[in-house]
Amino acid sequence: MTAERPLLHIVGGNPTPEEVAAVTVVLTALSGEQEPPGPETGGAWSDLSLRLRRPLPPGPGAWRASTWS
Repeated sequence: MTAERPLLHIVGGNPTPEEVAAVTVVLTALSGEQEPPGPETGGAWSDLSLRLRRPLPPGPGAWRASTWS
C-alpha cells in the first residue's frame, strides 16, 4: 500500500475553511483538463450559402445587375 501525498499543503498562516476551499477551487480549475477544440471549419469558401444569388432590387438599371459578371 502506497501513501499518497496531499495535493495541497498550507505552510503558514491560519486560513479559514472558506479560504482553503476558494484556493482549492481556483487551483483545481487551473489544473483541470480543458475542452478539446471543436471541429475546424473550412472557412467562407466552403459555405454553400455564399453561392446563392441575392434577390435583385427593382429599379432603374436593375436589368444590368441581373447578369453574372
